[in-house]
Amino acid sequence: MISITEEIAIPSPPERVWEVISDPSAVVACIGGAELGPSHDDGSFDGTLAIRFGGLRVTFGARVSLDLDEEGREGRLTARGADGQGATRFSAGATFRVVEGDAPGTSRVFCDGEIKLSGKLAKLIESGAGMVVSRMTREFTEQLVGMCGRTSEPVTTAVSEAHAVTAPEPSGAAPVPTPATPPRPTGLLARLRAWWAGRRSARRGQLPHVAPGSENASGEALGQGGRR
Repeated sequence: MISITEEIAIPSPPERVWEVISDPSAVVACIGGAELGPSHDDGSFDGTLAIRFGGLRVTFGARVSLDLDEEGREGRLTARGADGQGATRFSAGATFRVVEGDAPGTSRVFCDGEIKLSGKLAKLIESGAGMVVSRMTREFTEQLVGMCGRTSEPVTTAVSEAHAVTAPEPSGAAPVPTPATPPRPTGLLARLRAWWAGRRSARRGQLPHVAPGSENASGEALGQGGRR
């Protein structure tokens, strides 16, 4: 049998730590080699955990149940399963609770559990369990501290240019001039453009498109071409 007794200090408030540690998907994300499987009608769910014992890597599959006491921030986890080849079976149970830490805004997590093994690999696993549990506890603590320290980022909504709000100019500052629309060419240049457009249209067998106010100007340009 493997016994586990751990106390983890986390620099985050208890409500945040409980939010993470009571979420199976978040806990699984903190455990290297663990994967969360489908859930069942009774509230239990499947999971797998790959553990390395020296040069041997063993993958366990289990059915896990989780009972939570939200008010007391306490939970109990039970699991039963076997390794991939069915050579070793196990049953496990653990309780955990989250309490306030010694300093404001900090927490402590207490975990007590035991794992019972039977089968060909039981003795090998039990002999190396101490080092494996210590390594996994250290890695789990690092991941849990990091996850509890993350907060939800506010959703930033992009403002389109059409609805952007321009901040008012500081008092006494000169207003920024708005670029003016370039004036439409007039005079001789406008008459020449209208005359050239008429010639291009005539060559293509199309009626020229005359801009408003340019009909007389184009005729004037043709009539006065010899004098200019």
